[in-house]
Amino acid sequence: MRENLDARIGRRLASLREAGGLSLDALAAQSGISRATLSRIERGETSPTANMLGALCAVFNTTLSQLMLAAEGAPPALLRRAEQPFWQDAETGFARRSVSPPTPGYRGEMLENSLPAGTVITYPGPPIPGQEHHLWLMEGALALTIEGSRHELGPGDCLRWRLFGSSRFESLGPGPARYVLALVQP
Repeated sequence: MRENLDARIGRRLASLREAGGLSLDALAAQSGISRATLSRIERGETSPTANMLGALCAVFNTTLSQLMLAAEGAPPALLRRAEQPFWQDAETGFARRSVSPPTPGYRGEMLENSLPAGTVITYPGPPIPGQEHHLWLMEGALALTIEGSRHELGPGDCLRWRLFGSSRFESLGPGPARYVLALVQP
């Protein structure tokens, strides 16, 4: 399953690049990811990290969920846990389950996330400026820096925002930060 998903993500990224008329060199310049790495991702030879996918989604003005949906196919109305799209960043251990993936006719989606203690993921900008976010921390401790404002959350805390700039997620430990993230398209 892992290799197949990486190959599908790579093909989807290649099609977005080609549809945008971008060369690998141009995409490398815009995303900050080397041409060689982009080529390996497109061929499904390497798994992109969460940071890489965030940078690529920003270039293509799409969300990670929309990218995953295009790579995995449209889900049915009822998604049993075993059928929910799951992705894990091999580099950081960040895990993401699309509990309610984006679907035509709906503006919202829900994600279950787990960020190992001490892990930091930074996104330089939003894939869709103004997108509404609601984060509910279920377990652990999490520091979110949204456009320069730092927020420390404990279990049960909820933070909501519209994203126009950078964001940074840091699991403060000692265990993983487990949270639900609800996204609403503008």
